[in-house]
Amino acid sequence: MSEIPDIGYGAQFADFYDRLFPGGPAVATTAAFLADLHPGGDLPTLELGVGTGRIALPLADLIGPIVGVDSSPEMLDVLRGALAERPRPVTPVHGDIRDYADDGRYGLIYCVCGTLSMLLDPAEQQQVLDVAAAHLAPGGCVVVETHNPSFAQALNQGRVRDSYFVPYPAPDTGLLSYSTIDIDNRIWHLAHIWIDNGRSRIASELSRLTTPEDVDGYAQRAGLKPAGRYSDWLGTEFSGQEPMYVSVYRKGSA
Repeated sequence: MSEIPDIGYGAQFADFYDRLFPGGPAVATTAAFLADLHPGGDLPTLELGVGTGRIALPLADLIGPIVGVDSSPEMLDVLRGALAERPRPVTPVHGDIRDYADDGRYGLIYCVCGTLSMLLDPAEQQQVLDVAAAHLAPGGCVVVETHNPSFAQALNQGRVRDSYFVPYPAPDTGLLSYSTIDIDNRIWHLAHIWIDNGRSRIASELSRLTTPEDVDGYAQRAGLKPAGRYSDWLGTEFSGQEPMYVSVYRKGSA
């Protein structure tokens, strides 16, 4: 296996990621939103941070071939297992989204579920948008979804540290999270305890508090033009208070 830098997210979360973030019908709206942005024709799609294929698998049913890049061998193993169970035109690639390169041109490129913010260095976040712009075909779209820093701070109720519990539908199942926000360094640390029918797992994650203006700047420097910002996958206008934001960009003219 090639040496691909990996922050260890997949090693912690792969076993229960699809319980935290269900796929299938739960992401039908996301898949439909992304499919509408694809320009059509034979152009494939590129996902930067494909994980377990939560989005790529249903999206492939709608628009065809998807290349899914991820640095986590554990996440990609889950994706390969899903493809073995039900084949679909999704190609898992073990790679680094900061410098991924191939000979393809893509009609749609997306990086969602806070993946961009897991890169703590703004220069590395810029690299991801540069990669997307370099691989985007004329008429195509780049989509970025990540956490809204204003909501993260509100979630902590103005405190540096806070905790909260999110129940899940299954009996005795939920997520207990301990949240620490470092405003000065723009870092959000979450330590989780996943409780599933009386058993528990521990995992943690670090994210950069990445503003919509940050992403707009990366996109502009990469030669991409803004084409919309939304608070959800229904296309609701972003007010600045929602948990996540979805930004859509197109390649500017030469």
